[in-house]
Amino acid sequence: MFGLGTILNTLAVVAGSVVGIVARKGFKQRFQDILMSACGVAIIFIGAAGTLTGMLKIENSTSIAQGGMLSVESILSTKGSMLLIGSLVLGGLLGEWIDIEKRMDALGEKLKKLFHAEKDNHFVEGFVNTSLVICVGAMAIVGSIEDGLTGDYSMLAVKAVLDFVIVVVFAATYGIGTACSAIAIFVYQGLITLAAHLIGNFVPDSLISDLSYVGSCLIFCVGINLTFGKKIKVGNLLPALLGPVVYAVFQAL
Repeated sequence: MFGLGTILNTLAVVAGSVVGIVARKGFKQRFQDILMSACGVAIIFIGAAGTLTGMLKIENSTSIAQGGMLSVESILSTKGSMLLIGSLVLGGLLGEWIDIEKRMDALGEKLKKLFHAEKDNHFVEGFVNTSLVICVGAMAIVGSIEDGLTGDYSMLAVKAVLDFVIVVVFAATYGIGTACSAIAIFVYQGLITLAAHLIGNFVPDSLISDLSYVGSCLIFCVGINLTFGKKIKVGNLLPALLGPVVYAVFQAL
């Protein structure tokens, strides 16, 4: 049965939100602040690791040394730099034109009224930040595609456990707004899973790899915002994920 991974992930986000909201009452502000900083630093390194994995490659070169001995040398080089730059620049321009971040904030405000949380000053921030962290990343993309293609939800099951921990911390800081990110994860991963189930056999492995690569860079940006305050409009950079798709289409022509 495809789609089970997204259901598990959604339930994990809801459960983590409940635990975090309950635990919030016993957390002083200074503990909430240090937990958020710790989460931000961890997300920075997770994003950086994924980005570097996509950018770096090891090439072996052979040469004949003195005495006729064959020498093999490993050289670290980069790949996909122009893809990353092009995706972020063009995607950022498109996102800024649409102003996705503003629309996400507006959706957060509507949810805020729906849940009668008008007095909660952290509701929208909790919804937006948590949604970006759990939705934009390699595991969300690759795991959803695997679930749609083969019904293998193991990666999303692992992601569900990780998201549970992250959401507990976020909910302890932001409150009920974090719980609404369950809607975002259900829609986002659900659509990717459905698309993979319908047309996944036509998606090359290189496209999946490039999507994970660009997504990891966006995760890094989210970590920057959590650690140092909002400095990057990550929401407006989301169209960068279209870059690898456009690139794959041009390659196929």
